[in-house]
Amino acid sequence: MRSSYKEEDVVLLLKDITGMIEPKSTEERERLIQSGKHYCEMLPLEYVPTQKYMDVYNQSLAAFSKPVANAVACLSQKIIARKGKDVALVSLARAGIPIGILIKHYIAWKYKISVPHYSISIIRGRGIDRNAMRYILERHSPAQILFVDGWIGKGAILGELKKELSDYKNVSSDLAVISDPANITDLCGTHEDILIPSSCLNSTVSGLISRTVLRDDLIGPDDFHGAVFYGELKDSDLSYSFIEAIEKKFSDVAVDDFIPEDGNGRDEVVEIASHFGIDDINLVKPGIGEATRVLLRRLPWKIIVDKRYMDSPQLSHLLKLAEEKNVPVEEYPLRHYKCCGIIKKLADA
Repeated sequence: MRSSYKEEDVVLLLKDITGMIEPKSTEERERLIQSGKHYCEMLPLEYVPTQKYMDVYNQSLAAFSKPVANAVACLSQKIIARKGKDVALVSLARAGIPIGILIKHYIAWKYKISVPHYSISIIRGRGIDRNAMRYILERHSPAQILFVDGWIGKGAILGELKKELSDYKNVSSDLAVISDPANITDLCGTHEDILIPSSCLNSTVSGLISRTVLRDDLIGPDDFHGAVFYGELKDSDLSYSFIEAIEKKFSDVAVDDFIPEDGNGRDEVVEIASHFGIDDINLVKPGIGEATRVLLRRLPWKIIVDKRYMDSPQLSHLLKLAEEKNVPVEEYPLRHYKCCGIIKKLADA
């Protein structure tokens, strides 16, 4: 699979389907998803941020590169303590890829070792890429493998991972993440709902690749799951400028001891859905990263923000996007998260 990442940073176990799939508008894609078509069979049009939004992204990166670096350091140290120096990182495409690269770079910087890093696809409701798993297990022992993602929202992908890995003896379903506000795993950099700036953008901060695709007419029985390479966006590629901004803070990290809220985030999501009369909790996307992605590639109904963070610079990119898309923002008391995105329920779905 082509990408703008260096080969030594990540091996992308994906099939290149560039030019083989026509992206759909957000409106059409949302209608099809809510009518029962699976999201992995379609790709959205990539959102090109305005200059005002890019200004906010750059401000966010400057302000929050250190908290993210702290979380990368904390997580990397936990990984070495738990898995040892023979760990093989397997990031979940695509949000997990820049995180996997940052962990790989931090381990190289602190421990002077180079750990392998692969990226594979896992799709909610469709499972993990078994051809990619076979490829990795031909090269590494099951105990070496550690899965990596960006953050945990309400734990849907972690649940999918646990279900899928029941077929793989001695492969751990632990998921290493930068941020876990849902309080589901201890293998995280922090339990705080922090802004990970890579969540603010799509392919231009993820090696110019799309989210992954699984469709019978494109992906054969022996193929990896597919993805598209957006070479036409190369002049807007920020993949390495993001990574380098975080790496510059490695020498100044301080491990965070953020104390999580009692309970777990999934219960809070159920409460939010009940409050707003929503019968499908998949329409509630909790946390900064998930709320950002709702604004970037779904049809948002509203954004809810805990009043403690309504004026926080961590959410300035979110409020700018909501303003650009005319999405209402409401105060709502939250325990585990700073904000949530709620997807519009389409009446004709």
